[in-house]
Amino acid sequence: MRILVVEDDALLGDAIQAGLRQKGFVADWVRDGAAADHAIESGEHAAIVLDLGLPRRSGLEVLARLRARKDPVPVLILTARDTVEDRIAGLDAGADDYLVKPFDLGELAARLRALTRRAGGSASSTIVVGTLSLDPATREVTWRGEATALSRKEFSLLHAFMLNAGRVMSREQLAEKLYGWGEEIESNALEVHLHHLRRKLFPGVVQTLRGVGYLMPKDLA
Repeated sequence: MRILVVEDDALLGDAIQAGLRQKGFVADWVRDGAAADHAIESGEHAAIVLDLGLPRRSGLEVLARLRARKDPVPVLILTARDTVEDRIAGLDAGADDYLVKPFDLGELAARLRALTRRAGGSASSTIVVGTLSLDPATREVTWRGEATALSRKEFSLLHAFMLNAGRVMSREQLAEKLYGWGEEIESNALEVHLHHLRRKLFPGVVQTLRGVGYLMPKDLA
């Protein structure tokens, strides 16, 4: 999952970005409201972590502009403003969740998983495609009941395919989900990760449609 972090404090923003990456997210970070607007318009992110006290445009302004465009992306407000009135204002403005600083990174990650899960219409934390299952919280993958160990990028790639089972995904779409801004992407990186997935699971877990993209069948047996 690719997350946009909007936080003007340099130390905290860097720590949130690094921590979310350790939790398996792809995290991009901007430091003001105008930059947040620009990043949001790209439509690349599955959820947004939004501070309220931002330069150039407040967090509530960013949120209002987002909802005025009918953009349904989940937004979690992360702020030091902890009064009941502040929480009501944030939620009424269109936020999906509200977390007060200081906070636990594990709780932030869990809330983001819950938000993106609900946005995708799923009540369960485990994603199941045929006899393949994946748990984003525990990072466990099982194939026909047997656990399979994957690297961080392999797990992220499998997660993207399972969320889009039955739909063709292009190289560009996959790269967008796997890599954040500034991350170097080697020309054959995707093929290498796919090769490892097929070797660790089974060859038909993802099909290559030449000139079109890649497809995970919905009926994995």
